[in-house]
Amino acid sequence: MYKKLILIDLDGVLNTYKGNFDENVISPMREGAYEFLKELSKNYKINIFTARNADTAKQWLISNNLIDFVEEVTNIKSSFASIILDDRAINFNGDFKKSLEIIENFKPFWK
Repeated sequence: MYKKLILIDLDGVLNTYKGNFDENVISPMREGAYEFLKELSKNYKINIFTARNADTAKQWLISNNLIDFVEEVTNIKSSFASIILDDRAINFNGDFKKSLEIIENFKPFWK
């Protein structure tokens, strides 16, 4: 069965990151992340993207029992993705004026 690719950001989506970046410490898993990835993995190929060291991120996924739902951990947002889930993303709706307003007022949900 062909599965579309979905990219999911690690910090701020799967974990409780709130802007306190430490390259050696990854925030605890967000409640519901396990069930979310389990359900998504039924119909999507899941790649986790992060600015972190990929091996550190993989270890975090392993220690949180999430690695079985993940195809790859990467630092690249693939152009082949059908969907990107990120706490710092804005969806373009075709209106540049509205997009500029959204950009100027943007804050991640955790701020």
